[in-house]
Amino acid sequence: MKNVTQPTMTVYSPTEKNTGVAMLVFPGGGFEGLAIDLEGTEVCDWLTSRGITCVLLKYRVPSVPYDWHCKCRPNHGLNKSTLALEDAQRTMGLVRSHAADWHIDPHKVGVIGFSAGGYLVAEISTDYAHRLYQPVDAADKESARPDFAVAVYPGHLSTESETYALNPQVPVTPQTSPTFLLQAEDDEVDGVDQALAYYIALQKANVPTEMHLYAHGGHAFGLRRTELPVTEWPQLVEKWLVTIGMLPN
Repeated sequence: MKNVTQPTMTVYSPTEKNTGVAMLVFPGGGFEGLAIDLEGTEVCDWLTSRGITCVLLKYRVPSVPYDWHCKCRPNHGLNKSTLALEDAQRTMGLVRSHAADWHIDPHKVGVIGFSAGGYLVAEISTDYAHRLYQPVDAADKESARPDFAVAVYPGHLSTESETYALNPQVPVTPQTSPTFLLQAEDDEVDGVDQALAYYIALQKANVPTEMHLYAHGGHAFGLRRTELPVTEWPQLVEKWLVTIGMLPN
């Protein structure tokens, strides 16, 4: 899905017993598009089957004009994803404002994102106190801080692959959301240094963090099953949600 200029959110209710937990889903796509099936609707199928309300965010990723000087399309780099982050903040407020209507516990609302969406997870986990846009209604008075965060093969987080220096756009503090990180060592798109840079910063700030690093898996594997051990990652997330008190034991 390319050239998304109008954000939307789609709410998927649990198909099993409702746990009261909700997760906003941020598909990847390099901030040039959205993998809306692989890292969106398929993720919601998994979450709703586990009693979790899924809120799929189609955040803004307007097409990037071709730069004839460099003969390339400028990538996102280490910039703040202002439009996407605005959409994420707004969605978090809307979800909490509709918690009673959607049978959600407003204190159990988390985020999960993939690749560029994983960077958006880190952004909203660290930049939630002040809206990047003018408030629209009462929903914008709700907290935009996720109660927990899951970043799967995230990108745009490391400024230096050898020192694991963290992108200054995601200033980690002790108030940063508890985080689950998943990465494959053979990911040639978003190298392992991306997740490691964020993990190290989270650890230094004493933020509850769990990281799983697999030898094989590559990039953009989503939930589609393979013969590799990394394919079992959804069960690890479910167990982690139990350990942090989000899901019942």
